[in-house]
Amino acid sequence: MKMYSRFLIAVMIAMAALAWALAPGPALAASAAEIDREVTQGLKDLYAKNPKAKELGKKAKGILVFPGIVKGGFIVGGQYGEGALRKNGKTVGYYNTVAASWGLQAGLQKFAYAMFFMTEPSLKYLDKSGGWELGTAPNIVVVDKGLATTLSTTKLQNAIYLFFFDQKGLMAGLGIQGTKITKITK
Repeated sequence: MKMYSRFLIAVMIAMAALAWALAPGPALAASAAEIDREVTQGLKDLYAKNPKAKELGKKAKGILVFPGIVKGGFIVGGQYGEGALRKNGKTVGYYNTVAASWGLQAGLQKFAYAMFFMTEPSLKYLDKSGGWELGTAPNIVVVDKGLATTLSTTKLQNAIYLFFFDQKGLMAGLGIQGTKITKITK
């Protein structure tokens, strides 16, 4: 019984820490200028490390970049980040990404990702949805190092390509996770 009580206390502390970390507030909110600066640098870093991403960027109808997502957890986890949607190199909107997870997991990690919208319908879905969960949106292909070497930009067949980059820290475990992307005002 003592072991169960300790476990329950640990879970409650983790949930309280998660709630505090994900609570909206001025400490977490970046300005539009900060987000734009980080998105520009993030795309430069991604393009320097992955030429296929740069090729995709030239053909994309829009690119949604989250340059600094923080993910952490111990059994209960969460992540949060802010980013910008670029069309023709200019920011046209700001978004946040939020996720919660439960499962066998522990650690803290910072990473970034960029979503390349290759079709107008996929980009319109982002604008019309008012917030959507990854997995319920149009078809998304996660591009890893192996796929990036064989990706042909002349025969693109999917609506959205996603690249993870700038991973730092350690997050280990298995968990169920749903990521929601929502448009925000800056």
